[in-house]
Amino acid sequence: MMYWVFKAILKPTLLALYRIRVEGLEHVPKKGPAIIAANHLSFLDSFFIPLVIRRRKMTYLAKADYFTSWKTAWFFRMVGQIPVERDDKAKSQKALETGLQVLQEGNLLGIYPEGTRSPDGRLYRGRTGVARLALAAGVPIIPCGLIGTDEVMPKAAKFPRLRPGIRAKLRFGKPIDVSRFEGRERDRLALRSITDELMFEIMQLSGQDYRDEYASRAATIPLPESARPPEDEIVLSEEILAG
Repeated sequence: MMYWVFKAILKPTLLALYRIRVEGLEHVPKKGPAIIAANHLSFLDSFFIPLVIRRRKMTYLAKADYFTSWKTAWFFRMVGQIPVERDDKAKSQKALETGLQVLQEGNLLGIYPEGTRSPDGRLYRGRTGVARLALAAGVPIIPCGLIGTDEVMPKAAKFPRLRPGIRAKLRFGKPIDVSRFEGRERDRLALRSITDELMFEIMQLSGQDYRDEYASRAATIPLPESARPPEDEIVLSEEILAG
């Protein structure tokens, strides 16, 4: 209930304040489960995407840290986000199971395939957990390109900027049908093929420069090919989490 109350209050305010433009919203299904997979520039990405999706609730698996502080816990509980621990493999598996449950209930699940906010505004290599989850649930992936949200609230900022003239845009692409890889949830080549297709679509939507390496929380120095981690060294909970 509170999800819809907050959405009704925040949507007109934020849309007007930041002149948010939306393209391709027709690609988001009006019913049934799907994964919304976006680039990640700002903490507010997890607010903007659900706000522009009409008549549907969207769930993120939020970092448990957000639920330990009263400053953020009340809000995340009010809007129905789910706390997830991510310290070890068992907790990572729990995140997978929780994500699957959200999809099996017919809902929309939000994921950031890069696994963290971009350290420098560029788009980074996608992690394959999003493909694994889509195959396990048998659902499409909707690519989403966010533009300008880091101007609204940069990565290091504690509060959004309120100055006039800031623009933000959200662009949704055509659904990616993963059914051709059905039953191949543990096939690294299938997972990488789906993920690379997804990241290409996000790059086209967002207009970002692409770097073929995994993002870190700080700006990175390019790794030589021999030093890059194997593609299956993925912690799924890192990829799903908002923030």
